[in-house]
Amino acid sequence: IISLTAAKLPIALGIGGCIVLTGTDISAGRVVGLAACISASLLTTVFKVFPNMTSAMPIPVVLLIVLGVGAAVGFVNGFSVAKFKLHPFIVTLSTQLITYGIILMYLMNGVNNGQTLSGLTDSYRSLITGTLFTIGGAIPRYVLYAVILTAVMWVIWNKTTFGKNMFAVGSNEEAANVSGVNVARTIILVFMLAGVMYGITGFFDGARIASANANTGLNYECDAIAACVIGGVSFVGGIGRISGIVVGVLLLQIIFAGLNFLSVDPNMLYIIKGLIILV
Repeated sequence: IISLTAAKLPIALGIGGCIVLTGTDISAGRVVGLAACISASLLTTVFKVFPNMTSAMPIPVVLLIVLGVGAAVGFVNGFSVAKFKLHPFIVTLSTQLITYGIILMYLMNGVNNGQTLSGLTDSYRSLITGTLFTIGGAIPRYVLYAVILTAVMWVIWNKTTFGKNMFAVGSNEEAANVSGVNVARTIILVFMLAGVMYGITGFFDGARIASANANTGLNYECDAIAACVIGGVSFVGGIGRISGIVVGVLLLQIIFAGLNFLSVDPNMLYIIKGLIILV
């Protein structure tokens, strides 16, 4: 439960900011998938996507690449919402489809022919899934990274001018504007920060699952949005807490783990998940 919560936490923390702005981001899961595919293709011992490569790229470089990709998608989302006054649902629906198309084309590159990427380097997997400590089972290192990310996001939301501006724009955009808040810049930065968190989630997932394909990240945004709603982040805008998002993610994982232990039909999980969100 701890490991699954840590794996899903970054994407929920990212999408939470979009919801605070009275918006959403349904492209999140596909951005996670793209980041995972990029990570798996560059940190591998079998170079199918880039057959001319002879050794894996340095891990920090790959991390910067996936963070940049996530931020770029976030910029497109935020710029479209802020400058063209388009609804976030429509904007992120379009970028979701575009990102999925990019993933499919990326996996067709080289000699990969759309296959699942695997054969990841030991250093990459050890960095993410290496044992941090043991409590009845191995707790992977990405749990620590998730805790650090949560602390950083808490500081950003609660102790910075940017965080205060985000809540101001979410509460009342017009009032924030006349109060001197740069509304457009705030919206763009919120979506870019969300994109960075999706990139981190994908970087984690590549090593955590030990592979990546076109379906990696599928429907992740649904779980993230559900966790935010359960955690008290309101679509009305201007309301939300980092602690609530953490509790929301944790509660979802406890529920699904419990249902698995009870041998509930996996297909029923979708119905139960939908009912939880509705309630």
